[in-house]
Amino acid sequence: MQSRYFKRDISWLSFNYRVLLEAADDTLPLYERINFISIYSSNLEEFYKIRVADHKAVASGVVTSEDETKEEARELVEAINSEVNRQMEMRIKIYEQGILPALKKNHIIFYQSRTIEPEHQAYIRNFFREEILPYLSPVPVTKDKVVSFLRDNRLYLAVRLLKKEETMPNDRVRHFVMKLPYSKVPRFIQLPMIGKYHYIMFIEDIIKANLDVIFPGYEVDCSYCIKISRDADILIDDAANTNEIIEQVKKKVKKRKIGDVCRFVYDRAMPHDFLSYLMEAYHIDKSELVPGDKHLNLEDLRSLPNPNKHLPQQKKPQPMKLHCLDERESIFNYVAQKDLLLCYPYHSFDHFIHFLYEAVHDPTVREIMVTQYRVAENSAVINTLIAAAQNGKKVTVFVELKARFDEENNLATAEMMKAAGINIIFSIPKLKVHAKVALVLRRDKQGRKLTSYAYVSTGNFNEKTALIYADLGLFTCNPVIVNDLHNLFRTLRGKKNPVFHRLLVPRFNLIDELNKLIEHEMELARSGRGGRIILKMNALQDPAMIERLYEASEAGVQIDLIVRGICCLKPNQPYSENIRITRIVDSFLEHSRVWYFGNNGRPKLFLGSPDFMRRNLYRRIEAVTPVLDKDIKAQLIRMLTIQLADKRKASFVDEHLQHQWKSPNPKSEPIRSQYTFYDYLKDLNK
Repeated sequence: MQSRYFKRDISWLSFNYRVLLEAADDTLPLYERINFISIYSSNLEEFYKIRVADHKAVASGVVTSEDETKEEARELVEAINSEVNRQMEMRIKIYEQGILPALKKNHIIFYQSRTIEPEHQAYIRNFFREEILPYLSPVPVTKDKVVSFLRDNRLYLAVRLLKKEETMPNDRVRHFVMKLPYSKVPRFIQLPMIGKYHYIMFIEDIIKANLDVIFPGYEVDCSYCIKISRDADILIDDAANTNEIIEQVKKKVKKRKIGDVCRFVYDRAMPHDFLSYLMEAYHIDKSELVPGDKHLNLEDLRSLPNPNKHLPQQKKPQPMKLHCLDERESIFNYVAQKDLLLCYPYHSFDHFIHFLYEAVHDPTVREIMVTQYRVAENSAVINTLIAAAQNGKKVTVFVELKARFDEENNLATAEMMKAAGINIIFSIPKLKVHAKVALVLRRDKQGRKLTSYAYVSTGNFNEKTALIYADLGLFTCNPVIVNDLHNLFRTLRGKKNPVFHRLLVPRFNLIDELNKLIEHEMELARSGRGGRIILKMNALQDPAMIERLYEASEAGVQIDLIVRGICCLKPNQPYSENIRITRIVDSFLEHSRVWYFGNNGRPKLFLGSPDFMRRNLYRRIEAVTPVLDKDIKAQLIRMLTIQLADKRKASFVDEHLQHQWKSPNPKSEPIRSQYTFYDYLKDLNK
């Protein structure tokens, strides 16, 4: 029987392929297109480290899973590799037939072969001897002996040599690997201009051109780049107490660099016998092989030099300061009168920093509470909280130590805050806290409650990601929401059976409320009054929630899903004929979660941190707030309307996980939602 759901990881690959397609859009500035190849490659690297590594562990029997058998895991890994190989063909085509000719057209020659202009040969030789050679350490590769360790995601050059003086063919062959200098020398080397042309060369190509210097007495047979991706998923005991979690994090993050191999990427031009030799020497299984092109680690393209300063640049929306919150205007005073919505990166994150700064200096502020999932290094948020603690405020920060790839940073930040007098609450056993919330509590000198402030966001308290992620943050002094948020922080401290009146929190009231909202739209549709649902999120995977949406579709509810990444719901089926899936990929990473329920012309809107993933709905602490202010509702409805009208950077996802452009000529369409919404916000700010 055909499944009613897409496979989660195959769906994600569909999203990443859509990222790659941006590199083919010749209406974008050239270096913007190059950056999308970088993003695509970086995304894929993390995907193999986490998701594929998990499936391989199940397939090999190392771990067991409730979700898949060993055979299902093996089949899925094969399907993933097959799809990635297909995408790689497209990436190579875009790169070789699109990007490289476009660079040349703009007087930038990006060397891809060993054929070097005579004018550059002496320069390359000297550069190699002076800048690269001191950092190279060739290591012999011999089967059945101690084999060198290949580090995770580092580029290596595998070299096959023939010893000149030996007569027997088998005795002549030698194999070596060399790790490319990672931090000592740039990946891309700019060479002297020739005429009107600038020249750039990969460091590995410079090394290849000088192998005779490294290996005197040998004839170079061939050389190819290789790399290994290792399992980066660290398993923390969910039932462990706080101290045990801290110790596990300290120990296990160090093991990421030596995790099991989950991918061996090699230049597809490598001869089969050479590849077989390396597989045997490094104990590489056939299922771990992923063919690449000549140059690997194209995520490094984000740092490709641009020697042609006349190339057009993408004029991206720049964060604006709200005129209603000029330097003289207190955010406290403003929010006391009216809820406030910040739309990042279109609005400046400085407003949130200013909110915390006010809390530091307001004598009536008694307590500040914040959740920390991912923060920037040298974070202004953390520095302001430290200042608050030093100013005599009670500051409580919940730190999630299980935030993948941020474990070390979060632990170090927590220890710094703790040393400054901040009360730290660490990870909760069996739960991950993903809510992005802040609370400022005020009292007068007599201890009587004053107007206090809640902030509920879709994104992290991170000034760096606030420049590249499209997120939302809502300030309110609504006493019910403030009290609900206070209860949430009490829950993080261990309070049992909390009651939430307006705030929606998984494990307590979120699922029940979602079911009620969906059921109401179904009743409206059945009675001919038109059910309407719009759900914007990063991912949709939970089977129970998908089934509810199928039921709503069959009841006649018109449903639009704006899903950036994973979407396991199948459109264009008899049970989903009223559901459309829109995916938007553009300059910023769509990261906000907004839910719209038509409610017979009196729409209900919500924003918050969870996606419709099982982990978000059942195994995490998340926070969703209703939007009560009519003007903010109008802003969010306008945002959703613009995104659904986008025919430039938005596409439908069909029943085959293919992207169907909404227009026969999307490049000429006027509505580009991120830029159109920015213009709308600018007009509001006049």
